[in-house]
Amino acid sequence: MSTPRGKMVNAFDPASLSGLSAETAEAIRRRQRLLGPAYRLFYKDPVQVSRGQGTKLYDRAGHEYLDAYNNVVPLGHCHPRVVEAVTRQMQTLCTHTRYIQDGILYYAESLLPGFGGQIGASGHMMFTCTGSEANDLAMRIARHVTGRRGIICTAEAYHGNSDLTASFSPSLGDQSPLGAWVRRVPAPDSYRGDPATLGQRMAEAVAEHAWELKRHGDGLAAFIADSLFSSDGIFGTPEVLGPVAEAVRAAGGLFVADEVQSGFARTGARFWGFQRHGVDPDIVSMGKPMGNGYPVAGIAIRPEVIAEFGRDTRYFNTFGGNGVAMAAAQATLDTIRDEGLQENVVRIGALMTEGLRALAARFPAIGDVRGAGLYLGVEMILPDGSPDAAAAARIVNDLRARRVLISATGPAANVLKIRPPLVFSAADTDRLLTETEAVLAAIYR
Repeated sequence: MSTPRGKMVNAFDPASLSGLSAETAEAIRRRQRLLGPAYRLFYKDPVQVSRGQGTKLYDRAGHEYLDAYNNVVPLGHCHPRVVEAVTRQMQTLCTHTRYIQDGILYYAESLLPGFGGQIGASGHMMFTCTGSEANDLAMRIARHVTGRRGIICTAEAYHGNSDLTASFSPSLGDQSPLGAWVRRVPAPDSYRGDPATLGQRMAEAVAEHAWELKRHGDGLAAFIADSLFSSDGIFGTPEVLGPVAEAVRAAGGLFVADEVQSGFARTGARFWGFQRHGVDPDIVSMGKPMGNGYPVAGIAIRPEVIAEFGRDTRYFNTFGGNGVAMAAAQATLDTIRDEGLQENVVRIGALMTEGLRALAARFPAIGDVRGAGLYLGVEMILPDGSPDAAAAARIVNDLRARRVLISATGPAANVLKIRPPLVFSAADTDRLLTETEAVLAAIYR
């Protein structure tokens, strides 16, 4: 079963207000009147939130929700260290990057070595406000440096909502057109394919599309991938992207690692998702979790890649890299390291994976449990092995009714998406697993 193209996975239908409380229905009507039709809500019964703390969200009545979905706040909601850093800096100075300031330099010095490879040794940082801006800038640089414009991405990728990034974000649906110079390759489906051949098969597809782009006069500027293939269904097999990087460079393109979803210790074993694949990227883009909720993003880039662009083109971003953004980013990075959150991801991720696989052994409708660290996918299937989007949607909404928040993903919308804050505890995991077991038992009795 496939999800209608262009319709957001786990979306509330605004035409369906019956059954909701009067207060919720009125809030939705007000939202529609003021914000228009393009904004979407999650869940059949949308969640109203008034505050957050750690791994919990609270509505205006004080009801508590376990947030097992939000990767924007790796430290949890309203972490006091970030709140204090942002408040202190806002009281001191908030301005652009055309003045010499210590914060932006200290952050770049703190972050760059952790990339390893050429970027870690001598790379540069450039700052934006969002991951979309970061990927937009990465492609602008790649096109300038290579003199080509072709882009290869995965089949259901999401890389942003600017005009350029939307053109290589096929997960946005059929009503969001791809660029004529965009080609797609299948994601490395470890559930239905041989994990030992995934990388080579993907590399062959990239090489074929790179040749086609050359024949059409575009050539390959860059290949871009989220190393957990989040929108493609969450695939965590390591070492897949190594052969792909070789194919990309053989075609004269740049390899861009989109770490907006998989970076900042999310995968546990490594700080950056691409490091699980043994890849040395030309450009790394990052965003979402970088400021624990404050809008800060950017790219890290090999010096020889940026040299020509920097000589020919100036780059300026009014808010990207401002002092408050850097304070939020620094506090987030320091806290991930000081509180041992990467180690927590390894421990809690293993606990969660073990629990979900125990449920899979009891409920045949769970076809696969996969991912890495605290980014897990649970694929729901019908008895014949085909995707079961209806089951995934029901599980997501039944968990919401129990005040546990997850979502769904994948081309058929049948993969449960679980990506909690990195501070998720054993008690949080027990609650998630207990409620999931109850939901599954009710559905599959």
